[in-house]
Amino acid sequence: MKWQERLRVLNASQAVRLSQLVIGVLLVLVTPLIGLLPGPGGVVAFGIGLGLILRNSAWAKRRYVEFKRKRPKMGGWADWGLRRQSAKRRGQKAKQTRRGSD
Repeated sequence: MKWQERLRVLNASQAVRLSQLVIGVLLVLVTPLIGLLPGPGGVVAFGIGLGLILRNSAWAKRRYVEFKRKRPKMGGWADWGLRRQSAKRRGQKAKQTRRGSD
């Protein structure tokens, strides 16, 4: 079994998903404390925490979809960070459109 398949099986486990969600919430909650330290640590911690929450919470995914519908340009970074297939398709479509207009 390839490592990607092993990772997919591991991520399908309910216990792993719940632990990732808890770690994501903790990272988001600790972000203000990390932000007091010099450097960009708070931004990184918030981004990682938000990514973990979005990957493992159906409620957060629904809120994210609503946000994307209202502000489609602002969700591009989150799509990229989550490696969403829809973001890849939109990126390829944009490249094709740019090639056609050149």
